[in-house]
Formats: sequence, structure tokens, C-alpha cells
Amino acid sequence: MSDMSMLGFESTDKEKAVSDKKTKIIFVIFLVLCAAFLLEVVVYKFVLPSMGKPKIIYDGENRISTDKLSTLLTPMKNLNWFTFSPEEAVSILSSLPAVDSVTVSKHFPDRINVHVVEREPVAMTFTSINGRSFPVQIDKNGVLFTGAEKEKQDGSIPIISGLPVEHLSEGMRIPAKYRVLIDQIARIQALPQKYFAAISEICVVPKEYGNYELMLIPAKSKTRVLTDRALNEDALQYMMVVLDVVNSIEPNVAEIDLRYGSVSYRTR
Repeated sequence: MSDMSMLGFESTDKEKAVSDKKTKIIFVIFLVLCAAFLLEVVVYKFVLPSMGKPKIIYDGENRISTDKLSTLLTPMKNLNWFTFSPEEAVSILSSLPAVDSVTVSKHFPDRINVHVVEREPVAMTFTSINGRSFPVQIDKNGVLFTGAEKEKQDGSIPIISGLPVEHLSEGMRIPAKYRVLIDQIARIQALPQKYFAAISEICVVPKEYGNYELMLIPAKSKTRVLTDRALNEDALQYMMVVLDVVNSIEPNVAEIDLRYGSVSYRTR
């Protein structure tokens, strides 16, 4: 009788062992399947996208078109996310004179962010190339640039003539002594009033010993105004008052001279 009991216990232990072994096998298979699924998710969601062409997203551009920026990066478009060099992209985009600065960052698995800071024009002038005259913008640092497809139309960008820019190319800065004028213009533009909407042109008039004066041409008057280099809000307000007074006294005035702390005028 006891032998039969022992056989029964042995049979039960064997069945339990077989059952445990099957459970372990099923658990291992489950873990393998889960690992394979996770691996597939990683491959399809992260690895494969990073091996293809990255998505380049631009922001910060306003007057420069994204098409122009994209064209500049054409040599890098066949690179994948891993081989795309932000430093090289920055170097390429910074070569565009209308770009003040640029930041390029990579975001795994397939995104490239390009943040552009454009040069803001504070004035416009003209340069001659092969006998033809072309407009160029000047930023607050005196850098010449073109390529801004969308220009301001609110009259806040004055035209400056007389600057020695004939032999300067894009990306170069105007001579140092004229940068004071550009800084003065930038300060006036920061004011809420649109003073330059009333001025069609600022002429730089050279003087002896390398100095210069200014001649302002009002937008709605044929009278030229000679003044010194101190271009500021007070000077512009004073000019407008003098224009009104002189034109009310003598309508045929060709030129008003505000230099030397006095007012004089010359008729046509």
C-alpha cells in the first residue's frame, strides 16, 4: 500500500516539474516576442528615420525665403541624420550676407532645426556694378547686404547717397567714419514716430580733411536742408519747423542752411 502511495507522489512531482518547465518555456518565448516587438518599434520609429533624409525645419526667416535657404543646403540634403553636420550648415548659411546669425540643432531621430536671425536694414544706398546701379541695404553695424525679398514699405528706411561704396561688395562694412551716421539713423528708427517718412534722401557731403556734412531732401518739398553730422530727433523736429516757417515767408527757397547754429536760406 505504501509503495502505491510513493508511486503516486513521484508521478505528481514529475507532472509538476513538466508543468513548471512548460511555464518557463512559455515565459521565455513571451519575453523573446516582447523583446522582438520592442526592437521592431525602435528600428521603425527611430533607426530607420535617422538613416533617411532628415526633415529640415526653418524658423526666424522673414524677408529671406525658405527656398533660398534650402537651396544653399542642397549639398547636404542627401546626408542622413547621423552624418548631417550642424557646424557645416551654419558655415554655409552664414555666408549669405542677409543672415546676421544662424543656429542649427539636431533632434533625434530625423529632425534638423534651423533658426535664422536676419540682418535688419536701417538704411539703403546704391552701388554701381559694371556701370549699372543696384540698391543695397545697410544694417545697424554698417554691413551691406541684398537678398531680402520682402522690403519694408512704411517709409522707415531712408536712402543715403554719397557713401563711398562703389568698390564694396556684399557682406563688407562701410568705412568706420560713416557708421556713426548709421547708428544715429538706427536710434531714430527706434522711436515711435516715423521721421524718415518725411525725408526722401540723406546726402553725405564730403568736406576737407576727410570730414562730412549732411544734406537732407524732404519728401514733400523741393527745398534742400544743409545740416551738420548731428542727426537726431531734435535736429529733425527743428528742421521741420524751419521748413514750415521759411516756406511761409519765401515759397521759392532752394536751400536752407542750418549749420553753424544759425538759419539762412537761398532762393532759386
